[in-house]
Amino acid sequence: MIDGGVQREEAVVEHSSGNSAPSEVAPPGVNINVPHSARIYDYWLGGKDNFAVDRAVGDAMIQAIPGMRYMAGENRKFVHRAARDLVAKEGIRQFLDVGTGIPTRPNLHEVAQRIAPETRVVYVDNDPIVLVHARALMLSSPQGRSEYISADIRDPRSILQDKVLKETLDLTQPVGLTLIAILMLLADEDDPWSTVAALRDAMPSGSCLAITHPTADFNPDEVGQAVAAATGAGMTLVARTQEAVARFFGDWELLEPGLVPVSAWRPDAPAADPKAAYYWAGVARKP
Repeated sequence: MIDGGVQREEAVVEHSSGNSAPSEVAPPGVNINVPHSARIYDYWLGGKDNFAVDRAVGDAMIQAIPGMRYMAGENRKFVHRAARDLVAKEGIRQFLDVGTGIPTRPNLHEVAQRIAPETRVVYVDNDPIVLVHARALMLSSPQGRSEYISADIRDPRSILQDKVLKETLDLTQPVGLTLIAILMLLADEDDPWSTVAALRDAMPSGSCLAITHPTADFNPDEVGQAVAAATGAGMTLVARTQEAVARFFGDWELLEPGLVPVSAWRPDAPAADPKAAYYWAGVARKP
């Protein structure tokens, strides 16, 4: 996921509560004075790899959208269902996951390798914390492989030309390209559609693209307040319409049930209110 900024020197941030709490010391290469989307998401999911600045923004967004933690959980469940179906039903045996975020079990490669142990996965992120945890926790099955690239989605060429990717994935065979809750961090003026097109164009026929993206289509007021909280903290966060999200798939063929609320994409059990999680989700196949 995209960083709000990286600074090399050590930084210390005091907890904002009135209680005496220990200061937070930045790991090498991490700026804990700037909120980061991966760490905010980790906070919503109940993780511990986040800092005071991340929790402050996360809480402000929860105040805007009380169901934010639920939404994060539904987004994660989609990853599991999509990975499972791409392996079991589409025959995908290799994945490129861009904007990985802090590992949360089961991770994509764990879901995929339960079905096909030979599955290979390359994770991409630009947050040093994500990469440290990925290397420590995302261990592959003996038959498969999981690798990690430090790169930014805004530079797709650097991802596609990376030596680790070339050694791990065979881009002459179908790939599962996953862009989960990452495109929201790219402003319209950065033309994220061209960025995704560059990744799509590098994928062979039979590849699949899975996307989730927040939207204001279901509740403009709450989402507008959440976006304001994030942008007020210096982050880029864009909620997009169904039409705008659909453009990311280009001419690829959407698999059933199409581009739908994230809770409604092939659910294991029907959601009481599919629109309670303000995300569009879809999977498409390259002809």
